[in-house]
Parts: sequence; C-alpha cells; structure tokens
Amino acid sequence: MNLNQLPEDVKQLIDQRRNAFSHDAEHLIGGQEFLAEDENIVLDAVIALSLGKNILLKGPTGSGKTKLAESLSRIFHQPMHSVNCSIDTDTEAFLGFKTINQREGISKIEFIPGPVIQAMEKGHLLYIDEINMAKPETLPILNSILDYRRRLTNPLTAEVVQAKKTFGVIAAINEGYIGSVPLNEALKNRFIVIDIPYVQGDILKKVILQESQLKNEQLIHQFVSLSADLLVQVKNGIIPEEAASVRALIDTCDLAVFMDPLRAVKRGISDKLEEERERAAVQNIASTLFK
Repeated sequence: MNLNQLPEDVKQLIDQRRNAFSHDAEHLIGGQEFLAEDENIVLDAVIALSLGKNILLKGPTGSGKTKLAESLSRIFHQPMHSVNCSIDTDTEAFLGFKTINQREGISKIEFIPGPVIQAMEKGHLLYIDEINMAKPETLPILNSILDYRRRLTNPLTAEVVQAKKTFGVIAAINEGYIGSVPLNEALKNRFIVIDIPYVQGDILKKVILQESQLKNEQLIHQFVSLSADLLVQVKNGIIPEEAASVRALIDTCDLAVFMDPLRAVKRGISDKLEEERERAAVQNIASTLFK
C-alpha cells in the first residue's frame, strides 16, 4: 500500500504508533501483503484505525480478512492479539482465567490475562475472528471497550482495566454460516464496516504467486479461471461459498506443483464439500480446464 496517498495527519498518527512499538517489531505476525483490486479497502482501514475506530471486516471465508488484519498490524508496527470465536467461546476466552500456582510452598490463586486484557494493557491491536460465532450472551462484555470509554470491569477479578490510547479492535464475520448469529445492533454500531470481496483476475494471479509455490504461468491462469467459474456457481446456488475460498485455492495450487491439477482440485476443494452433487459440480468445472 502506498502510504503517500494518506492525509498528512493520518501519516503522523501512523508514525507515532510505529515509534511507540518499534521495540516490539519482532513480535509482528504475517509477512505477506494483503492484495485487493480496490486499494481503498486498505486505505480506509488504516484511516479508521488511526482515528481510534473499531473495524469490522465482512466477507466470505478465505477472502483475506485475517490477512488484512495482519497487514494492518505490520503497517502500524503494532503487535496483535487474537480470539478465534466458536459456539464454545466464553468470557474466559476473551478475558482470561484463574489458576492455582505454588509459590514458596504456598498455593495462590492467580489471574492469567487473556487476549482482550493483554491488548488493552499493552495498547496493542485485538483481532476477533468470526465474532458472530460467539454466544450472544458473551459479547456484551465487549461493549465498554468498543466505545469511547475503552474501559472494562473484569468480572473475574473486579478490577477496572483502562486501555492505552493505541489500543485498537479489528473483528471479522462470515455472514450466513451455520452456527453464526446476527450481531446485536448495539454491537455492530460500534464498528466501521469494510466489505472484503473475493479477489479475481490479475490480483488473484499476484496472490497465487505471492502465497503459493506454484510458478507455472499456464497453470496459474487456469486456476484463476477455475476460481471465476466457481464463483459463478456460488452465485447460482450450485455450490457453497467455501468452494470458492482463496485459501482453498492456494492449498490446491501448492498441491498442483507435485500432482496432477485435477487431483489437486479434488483434494484441496471438492472433497471438502458435504454433498456429492457439489463435489461433482466442482470436478466437472475443473475437468474442462485441466484436460
């Protein structure tokens, strides 16, 4: 991303954060740049975070939401703590837990801070993946850290935690998936929403070259065509969204370096699907491209 496209005051805010976390550079995760046809996706996310806004990344599985979060972490030189939500995610997964430790022969109850508390106290970024998979009754604990207060009364210790100024929150959702629930409006209103679409065409070629071991230009062109055809079938309701996942496509490209492309598609994409008709639809598309 070209930071020169940002307003000067935003660039100053980025520099301030970079200077604050220069000593934590070795703890940054992710080494690959997030790529998108619409460069405003990254620019808008950077501006929102610079202004202290919470960001909600909305898009299908494998569209690069986590990759964007990692890119933002590297842009700001700011470490990131993560929560991967599921139907079992509870308060402890966010805030931490109590445990008994032995010190000098004496048993003592200690609190082990979770990702939310750590990010707040250190002024780091917090990434909440698939936030709409968490139990609705668990999420209200986040309300006070997502508004102007940036404060939390820890129900496990009764301590008040005030976030440092550089603390920021990025969340991601896959709408319409089994196990997910619509976000409460009060919670959603605390976020700036950024849509992350599937990448296609020349951008997808760059993603494959950047993130997979496949370098054969003809095969890459065929896999880009496969992705486009799969997306058409997704839109027509023939196959589920996960069949068009860029993550699955990268895995398939890696396999295609060492095996027949059709077999790679079977292992990396179609065999993940539940219904035989869906698997057959993917293999039929692939067979027309990889003869």
